[in-house]
Amino acid sequence: MTDQAPPPSLYAAREPIFPRRVTGPFRNLKWVILAVTLGIYYLIPWIRWDRGPNLPDQAVLLDLANRRFYFFWIEIWSHEFYFVAGLLIMAGLGLFLFTSALGRVWCGYACPQTVWTDLFILVERWVEGDRNARLRLHRQQKMDARKLRLRLTKWVLWLLIAVATGGAWVFYFADAPTLMVDLFTGQAHAVAYITVAILTATTFVFGGFMREQICIYACPWPRIQAAMMDEDTLTVAYRDWRGEPRKHSQEAKTQPMGDCIDCMACVNVCPMGIDIRDGQQMECITCALCIDACDDVMERIGKPRGLIDYIALSDESLERDGNPPRPTWRHVFRPRTLLYTALWGGVGVALIVALFIRADIEMTVAPVRNPTFVTLSDGSIRNTYDIRLRNKNNDERLFRIFAKGDPALRIQLEGTPYASVPVEADTSHLQRVYVIAPPGSDPADAARTQVRFWVEDLTTGDRAYRDSSFTGKGDAQ
Repeated sequence: MTDQAPPPSLYAAREPIFPRRVTGPFRNLKWVILAVTLGIYYLIPWIRWDRGPNLPDQAVLLDLANRRFYFFWIEIWSHEFYFVAGLLIMAGLGLFLFTSALGRVWCGYACPQTVWTDLFILVERWVEGDRNARLRLHRQQKMDARKLRLRLTKWVLWLLIAVATGGAWVFYFADAPTLMVDLFTGQAHAVAYITVAILTATTFVFGGFMREQICIYACPWPRIQAAMMDEDTLTVAYRDWRGEPRKHSQEAKTQPMGDCIDCMACVNVCPMGIDIRDGQQMECITCALCIDACDDVMERIGKPRGLIDYIALSDESLERDGNPPRPTWRHVFRPRTLLYTALWGGVGVALIVALFIRADIEMTVAPVRNPTFVTLSDGSIRNTYDIRLRNKNNDERLFRIFAKGDPALRIQLEGTPYASVPVEADTSHLQRVYVIAPPGSDPADAARTQVRFWVEDLTTGDRAYRDSSFTGKGDAQ
């Protein structure tokens, strides 16, 4: 029997990528975005905002215990989740807009995976050196004292960043200073420690060891972006009609050489480890670091910048024929992007209008239908309702409840002889209310009478109402 060749492996081991340090406008922009986004993430839980007594003074707080979301002067209750849904819709439309105009600009500049990976690479470069030094250390088979020291130093710094990342996340769900003390004294809830541990582990592994693999294999956006892009989308590309043939290619021996000198600078700075000269690839996150690297080389050899640049597919044929590309605004402002902008702005305006017209008091009315009605000893017919009052003000308010409809119906509040009930600041109150029809009503008729419940804020005079029905009044005998 002849030996058969083993089947090809479906798994390819990861080849570590060591991007070279690069300077330029796009790299500087990425540093600014990194500093701003990380600053927002780490610092926002510590900003204070005075909302009055007995209310949290944290500017941004997701209070799960009380089912409330605080954002500076805005307070979102659990039944107002449509505000959060609207923000998510705006985020999606914004992502579609930027992708349609500039490709995967979100992935290249503001995606959390990109931001933390950039931070981890910065630490790695600071500890182990630039690309060549890290390559030598990686290829060194022997784990001597120097390699062990550098590895441990890098991992400890990564771990500190990961712990700070997980710790900052839980501060959005509880008072940050109090939770900080509880975490260090061992008094925090187990959920807090578990959350910090999970986020620490994922940040450490994703930012330190899986980097580009998260973008290629775990993130669905590279596979969706094609539907958002068209021939007018500006994306990072290589002007092959200007750069080819390369200096070291066979064609260069018989043809005039192009501007590309095959220095591999664009490949060496790429955090995804791809060669942009091979054309558009799913792995490219359009971070534009290859543009900075190539422009630097072009300046050194006295060639025009822009061999690698933000280019639209529709401009390729124009440039091949020696014509100038169309202005950038023609690519950015076109029907698709204008439609996304209109939808994005429309949702935003709707949310702002809804935010400003919402009332400071709200009520819900739930009839108690077990039983539907009760006949009292004097012949009166009684219906029961559960009315929930929401006081969205920062101080306690006295609310008066009354009903309008059949004049014969009268209202009674459980637990108090008065028609008003106090509701504490920024809370809801469940009040049982009885509506009673006079003696002599015929319950056998089981007629339904429309009734409107009103609640009035006795401090400001604001009102709210809900409609319901009274069952069992019938006709008087």
